[in-house]
Amino acid sequence: MGIKAGDVIRFERTFTKEDVELFTKVSKDEGDHHVQPDELDRLIVQGLLTATLPTKVGGDNNVLARTMNFEFFRPVFTGDTIVCDVTIEQLEKKDERKTTIYATFRCENQHGKQVLGGSFGGVILTGD
Repeated sequence: MGIKAGDVIRFERTFTKEDVELFTKVSKDEGDHHVQPDELDRLIVQGLLTATLPTKVGGDNNVLARTMNFEFFRPVFTGDTIVCDVTIEQLEKKDERKTTIYATFRCENQHGKQVLGGSFGGVILTGD
């Protein structure tokens, strides 16, 4: 396992109209604000699509989530670049195959404004 308590893992993504259109099809979250562009020709990115930023870090580290807590602070629009910092708060090896994890995260847009925050906990399984 390549992570330890105290590590901060950063992931960045710019959301596109194509991302929102695909997520709309998959999730069926078809609110007008996700399908009708605003006066600047932007769509609002679904909250759960924005939430894929910290879950990507979990996926990269084989985390099986048990809890996820999200707090949405402001909308994310297509064209926005979001930086997500995930802080590994706790890692506890339970046995040779299982380690529990607890992490917090903060996501900001390209203007330095927080758009999302929260935490997740779960287990990392290794071996057979």
